[in-house]
Amino acid sequence: MFSLRSIARGAAVATVLAAASAGSQTPPTPPTEGAAVPAETAPAPVKASPKLMTMNELLAASKPSDWRQTNPEHLLYLSLATGKVVIELNPNFAPRHVANILKLARAHWYDGIAVLRVQDNFVAQWGDPLNAKPEVGEKRLPAEFTRPAANLPFVRLIDVDTYAAEVGFSDGMPVARREWGGLGEAWPVHCYGAVGVGRDNDPATAVGTELYAVIGQAPRQLDRNAAIVGRVIFGMELLSALPRGGAPLGFYNQPEQREPIQSVRVAADLPASERLPLEVFRTDTKTFQKLVEIRRNRQDAWYKVPAGRIDICNVPIPVRERR
Repeated sequence: MFSLRSIARGAAVATVLAAASAGSQTPPTPPTEGAAVPAETAPAPVKASPKLMTMNELLAASKPSDWRQTNPEHLLYLSLATGKVVIELNPNFAPRHVANILKLARAHWYDGIAVLRVQDNFVAQWGDPLNAKPEVGEKRLPAEFTRPAANLPFVRLIDVDTYAAEVGFSDGMPVARREWGGLGEAWPVHCYGAVGVGRDNDPATAVGTELYAVIGQAPRQLDRNAAIVGRVIFGMELLSALPRGGAPLGFYNQPEQREPIQSVRVAADLPASERLPLEVFRTDTKTFQKLVEIRRNRQDAWYKVPAGRIDICNVPIPVRERR
């Protein structure tokens, strides 16, 4: 995701970003591992089962051990006039970026900035509209677009993916991975609700002063081109329902159209009484595998032909208030 300042400075950067968000005008580049995805990664046909429960029934029957409590040290509360958005940060993939974002939040740097552009079926992006905020934290950071796959918990999805050799879940994040030159690497993917770091052409300019959330269909062409630091787990509708900007790339035509960000706080810094008691469905359990199968082969009364396959970004990761 390109920096807002970079877009404003030159049409060249705007052209690049417009191409990135244009959708599927050209076929996606296939994985470059040099070998086709093995046939065994494709899901075997599944016969419809009349006894397969619905997702709501599965969640109602779930056990406390199927859920995990959120870590308040990794939660951001972003306050808009319309309510609160909760972002769960994941330092497993971009630890230096997450650390700097927490530093910015604790310095109240985000207070008073604004959502500057909302591009339909793409992203909502926020930052300092006047570039007048004092410098806090890191000035440049190395790219954290991927990480070594070694020692990373990974629950593989058996379905074939267009953009990666393998996809699955790690600590509640949709993730892709591949083997390359004898080494494995992994990266989070741009599903709905993913939160990434805006940057200029130079990857080192991504430090967390500009963030975006995916509000449309998964723009997977951004994978491995931006640092994903987490995902929205509560209040996503407050971002996705924002008015779309009328200027190119979804920028607002007038400053008064921008959505002000009242504050951003780290949950751990708030009294316990002010924290939302959220818990997230674990992605490393047999119950979650059942959820995936329910979504892969819908048995709801409305569905007549189960798909038999599922895309990584179409697998929901439920969140609820702790009982």
